[in-house]
Amino acid sequence: MSQKLKDIPVNVVNVKDDGELEEVMLYAAHKKIYPRWINGFWNKWRIFFVIATQLFFYGIPWLQINERQALLFDLVERKFYIFGLIFLPQDFIYLTALLLLSAFGLFAWTTIGGRLWCGYACPQTVYTEIFLWIEKWVEGDRAARIKLDNGALNGRKIRLKTSKHTLWILFALWTGFTFVGYFTPIRELWLELITLTLTGTEIFWILFYGFATYGNAGWMREQVCKYMCPYARFQSAMFDADTLIISYDSERGEQRGTRKKGADYKAQGLGDCIDCSICVQVCPVGIDIRDGLQYECIGCAACIDACDEVMDKMNYPRGLIRYTTENALEHKYPEKDIHKQLKRPRVIMYALVLAIILGATVYSLYTRQPIKVNIERDRVALVREVEDGWLENSYRVQIQNASEKTHTYAISAVGLDGMKIVAEGTGQYKLEPTATANVSVRLQVAPGKAKAGSHPIMITVNSLDEQGITVSEKATFIGRD
Repeated sequence: MSQKLKDIPVNVVNVKDDGELEEVMLYAAHKKIYPRWINGFWNKWRIFFVIATQLFFYGIPWLQINERQALLFDLVERKFYIFGLIFLPQDFIYLTALLLLSAFGLFAWTTIGGRLWCGYACPQTVYTEIFLWIEKWVEGDRAARIKLDNGALNGRKIRLKTSKHTLWILFALWTGFTFVGYFTPIRELWLELITLTLTGTEIFWILFYGFATYGNAGWMREQVCKYMCPYARFQSAMFDADTLIISYDSERGEQRGTRKKGADYKAQGLGDCIDCSICVQVCPVGIDIRDGLQYECIGCAACIDACDEVMDKMNYPRGLIRYTTENALEHKYPEKDIHKQLKRPRVIMYALVLAIILGATVYSLYTRQPIKVNIERDRVALVREVEDGWLENSYRVQIQNASEKTHTYAISAVGLDGMKIVAEGTGQYKLEPTATANVSVRLQVAPGKAKAGSHPIMITVNSLDEQGITVSEKATFIGRD
């Protein structure tokens, strides 16, 4: 044991009983995964969700509503346009509602269907799938890609790799451009792009998001799901024995082994699994589902399609690998009764919370007035005496048109007998969509109608051209003897 530990370039050094130093590797080197292409029922669903989500992502910014981008988050002006509705910073409560709906929706869905979100609609899964399509189109299927990577560097390899990465980068940049188009009107952004007048901020975020897409979907792939995504780590807290998961039926499949088609494999003590390992080859995260449920599994069902295809060729029943639950796999109830487990308390609780939040949000949006009003008192002179001994209080009323239409508003006040309002201008205020007006308002009360102290009043702003648009705000009038 004369060699110093600092001279041993290993992760951990262990001293054996005989005094020898033993190298212990804590981390295995990453091995590139080459998913095999597979056709099947679940693969068609994955293709559907990839196309549907990307049609939405790339198409929605170009959609116009009321001559304005349908979905636009204008951070500079602090205005958020969502399909004809305008949300302002005062509407922060709706963002809270959205986050709660997303969180409890994910909890409920995970309790019921496991990681189906990860397998079919998660952006990481979707973009990795698209990048794999490009890779397969350029370099070929699994065997061809392995051969290409293991082969010597030559002109063909350089050409194929250059073509693949060029397509990846172009797609990633277009993704970054579209992402920025949700925050800067995309039609304006396109004109800036083709005229080379993009701002530094726009260029930075296009490149940043493009680089993130290229790196995550092209290079890191399953490592994002394994090591970076927190969902894979805490999903077990939402799983129970009745959660739908992808499972290998070891009771039916074991003992594994190769055999000839049509052979009496049961007489040989074999199960239905022919140990072809195709279920491993198609897995985008490189796990063997036959080892049981693993946190890396994203529930994409590629292994189900692969196994069913093999079972068809062997004339065995499908379903050796299938969506099922732990209790159903252990024969605690028949698989046809899996849907009945939706009535369990955890699911009911999540559904109830979701219904309450969703109901409250929908009701709030339905009754929401497309106008924002803020009232501030003049604190320099709380009360002053004007002509004929009338008492006067001054206010500043801020009116914000939170709609896509032009409206004309009027201001009124009630609360004290004979109170009259003196407002600047004509008393009618025409505001363009999303425009704001600050109006100075003076309320006057006849002598003897407002004794010393504060008196509650109500200031109302209502639209003159559309019935039902009205907001009333409480205020106080300071009187004196």
